[in-house]
Amino acid sequence: MGTGTYVRSSANASHSKPISTPVRVRGMDVPLLLVVIALLVFGLVMLFSASWDFSLGVYDNPMEMFNRQLLWMLLGLVVAAALSRVDYHYWRKLAVVAMILTILLLIAVLIMSEIRFNAKRAFIEGSIQPSELAKLVTIIYLVVWLFSKRQSLQDIQLGLIPLGVILGIVGGFIYLQPDLSAAGTVFILGGLLFFLAGGDLRQITLLLLAALFVGWLIVQINPTGAERVNDFVNGLKNPTQASYHVRRSFEAIVNGGVFGTGIGRGETKLLGLPVPPTDSIFAVVAEELGLLGCLVLIGLYTGLVWRGMVIARRAPDMLGTLLASGLAMWIGIEALINMSVMVGLMPFAGNALPFISAGGSNLVVSLAAIGILLSISRQTGSVVQEEDDWRSFGAVVDLRWRNRRRRVPRSRRA
Repeated sequence: MGTGTYVRSSANASHSKPISTPVRVRGMDVPLLLVVIALLVFGLVMLFSASWDFSLGVYDNPMEMFNRQLLWMLLGLVVAAALSRVDYHYWRKLAVVAMILTILLLIAVLIMSEIRFNAKRAFIEGSIQPSELAKLVTIIYLVVWLFSKRQSLQDIQLGLIPLGVILGIVGGFIYLQPDLSAAGTVFILGGLLFFLAGGDLRQITLLLLAALFVGWLIVQINPTGAERVNDFVNGLKNPTQASYHVRRSFEAIVNGGVFGTGIGRGETKLLGLPVPPTDSIFAVVAEELGLLGCLVLIGLYTGLVWRGMVIARRAPDMLGTLLASGLAMWIGIEALINMSVMVGLMPFAGNALPFISAGGSNLVVSLAAIGILLSISRQTGSVVQEEDDWRSFGAVVDLRWRNRRRRVPRSRRA
């Protein structure tokens, strides 16, 4: 028989289960690889332009932040290359250990780390942030957990409640740092993965309502959250009443116009734009490359998410589908939040712009996610899978909305 086929006796065809063919290894997803390379080059160029003055003032060396980013990039590429060669099914064995280690790091950062900008988020002078690792590990752990509990997700006691406990533990430790944006990202990803895994829409609605209530409660209790929401609301009513950060970002965008002032010629980064190499780097892009440069950057992120969804659709099993879609959406959500904040469409959040902002933890973890995506793209399997092991990403999207059903119907046995 040729590769990709299976044999089944006609005598017991109605009783035996379909046999999945062995996984075949193929080449990596070249379009995804090209998009990531373009983002890395784009990021290095813009970081060099955005960081030299800031780095000179903080480190007394205009090349310090750029050199650090280059070293972290090399480390991230090594990690990505290694993970691209690892069968993603091994994460089923490593997920629990990785989650335990991540929680221990989140606890350790609260106990041992230094206070920087009124927060305890990192080790080694702000270089290593466990909250960035927690996002990746949470995706992996939730995917493995949802895959193992796929037959019980309709039961609220076995589906929604345990999911809430998992997200509450991780998000709670991140919130204590405090890092509101990272905690919010973890909850958003958890809800999306629960939806893609086939969770009941009533449970998803309940999860959204609970998340909104918790978010409202945090805003009422936390002075930083309340201030950011008030600044956001005031900015929507009148842009001149927005936060100082957003007003300086608007100034950079206006200065850039359509074609920009040119790389290295932006002035707002020198005249008060807060942390231009990290949170505000999109404003530097808008000023120096203009609207066209911003559209190119948005196009690259769109291409990355698109390739991630293609890899998810082609994945040989539900585990690969959930993992690929979760990782791709995570990077897309991070980019969307950062850019939306800079144009005043969301309350201020500290999310980095993936592959562009200065920051070793975010860069290495993002490249690790790309390595796992490439690992999934290298594998393909049989079209026939056991019914309880497979729900395609396309089926989740198409059947839920087009056929107006509450959940994805299970395939029938032959």
